Amino acid sequence: MPGPSDFASIPRSALPALLRAAPKAELHIHIEGSLEPELIFRLAQRNGLSLPYASVDALRAAYAFSDLQSFLDIYYAGASVLLQEQDFFDMAWAYLERAAADGVVHAEIFFDPQTHTARGVPMGTLIQGLRRACRRAEAELGLSAVLILCFLRHLSEDEALATLEAALPWRADFIGVGLDSSELGHPPEKFARVFARARALGLHLVAHAGEEGPPAYVWSALDVLKVQRIDHGVRSLEDAALVARLAAERMPLTVCPLSNIKLCVFKSLAEHNLPALLDAGLCALVNSDDPAYFGGYLNDNLEQCFEALPALHGGHAWQLLSNSFEASFVAPERKRRWQAALDAAFQSALSAAAS
Repeated sequence: MPGPSDFASIPRSALPALLRAAPKAELHIHIEGSLEPELIFRLAQRNGLSLPYASVDALRAAYAFSDLQSFLDIYYAGASVLLQEQDFFDMAWAYLERAAADGVVHAEIFFDPQTHTARGVPMGTLIQGLRRACRRAEAELGLSAVLILCFLRHLSEDEALATLEAALPWRADFIGVGLDSSELGHPPEKFARVFARARALGLHLVAHAGEEGPPAYVWSALDVLKVQRIDHGVRSLEDAALVARLAAERMPLTVCPLSNIKLCVFKSLAEHNLPALLDAGLCALVNSDDPAYFGGYLNDNLEQCFEALPALHGGHAWQLLSNSFEASFVAPERKRRWQAALDAAFQSALSAAAS
């Protein structure tokens, strides 16, 4: 198998087209965060709801966030238009069509049932709508898509446990659990029991940590929750011992660069630590998080990173996409097939540059 050094000499001018065309996986996408303003208005009209914004442009203009909480406030307001199974299908299908156009061959999609069940939407309504879109994507787009149920960390662990139990009739329709929403003040250990329950059920485990929260939250996610992936994790570089452990264990970090800028984790993309994460030997990969709110889907994140960060080269591009397959919860033979296609795309670009 080739490595990053094999592709470091690919000209930077060739990277945008290569990044767009190459196969890739997306492992950190909140499906409610893919809800574009145009679709919000269509669903509101379909469901007879009024919105506190006069137009699509007025809603989009409100996407100026000072921190994670200011984003979450408008995020939950947008999700209020989702009521029927078809609404959840339409939202997921819109994302999956965009993902397929971006060269995504596999997506592991987060969904927040508590955002909807608190409004009286039945658990089966939302899961069945999302799952139907995933099945259609596999059949019509050749895009493998699975679901990860996330708990809202600003709510109690008892509510998370109740949510997990309520979802178990649809256990076959989701592959894992995650932890999202407001990070500060809600450390991972708050959810030790529900993650132990999910682990006993054979579910995959992931958690947001080290976005706004400190490196200590990453340690807790690893040691208390026993997660298999860290979502975000960009603050891990503040702790050398943590970096050494993450590198040794090949613990994936699902980094979301445009999200980090929009939520003021970094002042600008030029200051992002993505190159340092990769150069530290960490299994970092790029994702879009909440693309409708943060200004870009997966390819937008990749292209803007390579434009803003001159330290990134063709080897880093290959490494990021390779890491996305390594970090996915799929069978080894599928990973090998996608990896072979990725290697071939980069080898072709290298050969074209040399000719």
